[in-house]
Amino acid sequence: MQNQLVIVLDFGGQYNQLIARRVRECSVYCEVLPYTTPLAEIRAKNPIGIIFTGGPNSVFSEDAPKVDPSLFEMGIPVLGLCYGCHLMAQTLGGAVSPAPTREFGKTPASFDTACALFCGLPEESIVWMSHNDFVQTMPPGFASVAQTEDCPVAAMANPERRLYGMQFHPEVNHTQNGVEMLRRFLYDVCEAKGDWTMGSYSRSTIQRIREQVGDGRVLLALSGGVDSSVCAALLSEAVGSRLTCIFVDTGLMRKNEGDEVEQAFAKKNIQFIRVDAAERFLSRLKDVTDPERKRKIIGEEFIRVFEVEAKKIGRVDFLAQGTIYPDIIESGTGNAAVIKSHHNVGGLPDFVDFREIIEPLRLLFKDEVRQLGLDLGLPEYLVWRQPFPGPGLAVRILGEITPEKLAILREADAIFREEIARAGLERSISQYFAVLTGMRSVGVMGDGRTYDYTLALRGVTTTDFMTADWAHIPYSVLETVSTRIVNEVGHINRIVYDITSKPPATIEWE
Repeated sequence: MQNQLVIVLDFGGQYNQLIARRVRECSVYCEVLPYTTPLAEIRAKNPIGIIFTGGPNSVFSEDAPKVDPSLFEMGIPVLGLCYGCHLMAQTLGGAVSPAPTREFGKTPASFDTACALFCGLPEESIVWMSHNDFVQTMPPGFASVAQTEDCPVAAMANPERRLYGMQFHPEVNHTQNGVEMLRRFLYDVCEAKGDWTMGSYSRSTIQRIREQVGDGRVLLALSGGVDSSVCAALLSEAVGSRLTCIFVDTGLMRKNEGDEVEQAFAKKNIQFIRVDAAERFLSRLKDVTDPERKRKIIGEEFIRVFEVEAKKIGRVDFLAQGTIYPDIIESGTGNAAVIKSHHNVGGLPDFVDFREIIEPLRLLFKDEVRQLGLDLGLPEYLVWRQPFPGPGLAVRILGEITPEKLAILREADAIFREEIARAGLERSISQYFAVLTGMRSVGVMGDGRTYDYTLALRGVTTTDFMTADWAHIPYSVLETVSTRIVNEVGHINRIVYDITSKPPATIEWE
């Protein structure tokens, strides 16, 4: 890639991906690298700027992450955030100490608007603080350019060396004008050109795939999710009919989803194979109630079905996967912490005879993948499809999976999603879905006693899906959803709404 690059050095902070997304929202390409990345590797990448993330450590603890001090002598602008600010101060000769008064949450701050980071912004606004330590003594050549009531160095600057530190988090929505502060660092300090757009990425990636594939054939397992669908659309533009997509319909998808996926690719110049494997999956899941066993069975069965279909095709030259950038980050790079392992990262399937793997989305965040999908002409219902677990409705039915339970949940979930869309809330709620619990309770319908299922509704708001708050859906919407489901879907006589955040709960129930 020929784009200008900003490197985000990760010190274990919870906002590492969010920082990178904010940079890309400013049309500047960036990559997240572990703090252990050798200086030579950083230099070889020729970044126009470096951002240090926050982190859970204290700079004066024994195992505190460090960087090579020579990094600050490279002449590259550096912005340290929270722990990154402390690390910069300590490394360059300042002093960091436990704060007399810790600050957490929204905090009023005042700014020196002569500083490049705050030029043209209000002299006072709200920032998001989260710290136990503070910069007690700034390094030589630095000046305080922002303060709060309890933090005399809420931001510091050495404009001659183009080194800046912020005690607060500009990347979160709670910090007023935070993205503008980052934008000023990128454009006024790093002199970014803003050459990162989905249009340019799409054109360069299509050209690169054509050169890589030549006259070879590509195989893709199409799940119907956003990532694999956008991957398919991009590959279809690059290689056309030499792309074969195998769509395994497990029978565990939401209402009409299988048909919608097939319809979305009906006019594409590709080989599209839809495998109806519902009976096969349900047979394997009969009498299974443990969620981990469900996941394992579904994963194994998907591989077996895909293997059978792939062998019918014969040799393929390239296997494509819808791996995206968060998969790479979360699966760990170097000494970075492994948050969770992803099936697309670290291992390749051994049941398909292929020469090479293609992952055309591996540099993109989810919001960028969606934008690319729209640019490629995919329908909005597919691009903005709600996040859906790999095992599908099998882990949204507590207990045994049966065709009857699947039918009940499909209809109830569809009503929930319809009413959320009708209320105009589909973009403000990160994820929402219905769960068919294994619990039955007594009810009264038509003057008669019922003993039917309890359905749970779940809605969350989140930026990274690692933490989440329950969504405050208006009571009027929940009332409409409840009334419709009880009246239109059989065997449900009670609706509950899950108001638990993550943690302590997870987003999914299983």
